[in-house]
Amino acid sequence: MIRVVLVDDQALMRAGFRALLDAEDGIEVVGEAPDGERGLALVREQVPDVALVDVQMPVMTGIEATRRIAADPDLAAVRVVILTNYGLDEYVFEALRAGASGFLLKDTEPADLLQAIEVVARGEALLSPSVTRTLIGEFVSRPPDRATAPGLDHLTRREREVTALAARGLTNEEIAAHMVISPLTAKTHVSRAMTKLGARDRAQLVVFAYESGLVTARGDR
Repeated sequence: MIRVVLVDDQALMRAGFRALLDAEDGIEVVGEAPDGERGLALVREQVPDVALVDVQMPVMTGIEATRRIAADPDLAAVRVVILTNYGLDEYVFEALRAGASGFLLKDTEPADLLQAIEVVARGEALLSPSVTRTLIGEFVSRPPDRATAPGLDHLTRREREVTALAARGLTNEEIAAHMVISPLTAKTHVSRAMTKLGARDRAQLVVFAYESGLVTARGDR
């Protein structure tokens, strides 16, 4: 059973998501909150598998709530998915930097929402190659800041390579095919890189890779 918390300041939006999710076998909505502060308290109380969090809310923004969830060791297993009306904007990018596992448009198709929750609950990230390319073009053209990715210098050559490929949006299977290694070996390299960089999941791994300069819009370093 995937346990979900809903955090959105629009009651109608919360009601719609709850109705959809409660009707699905294998997913249970364990609580909802109308702002980031109460959402954070609810997440700490329930420790859900997934928290669907609106990016802009009163009292405390979704970005700040995400940052506090990501910083709490007791909530290490909680995956945050940011809800937005506007697609990939600066708010979403900041949420990914804060520790979100991905984002969804509020008008996403019901089937896509359900699939997204299942993907994130497995510990994967909601960053497709097309989203990654947009992320690069819009927000990662700024000069690299290696301080944002502590531990980057400690990556092995293989770990740097898989991090670069993951940052391009490749799955473990695609990384394995590219490097001519097994998917399990690719997964191990990705996991070790995430541990060394302090990344909660692949979404943060992507952000670290570009912000550190390991990968650039023009090619891998």
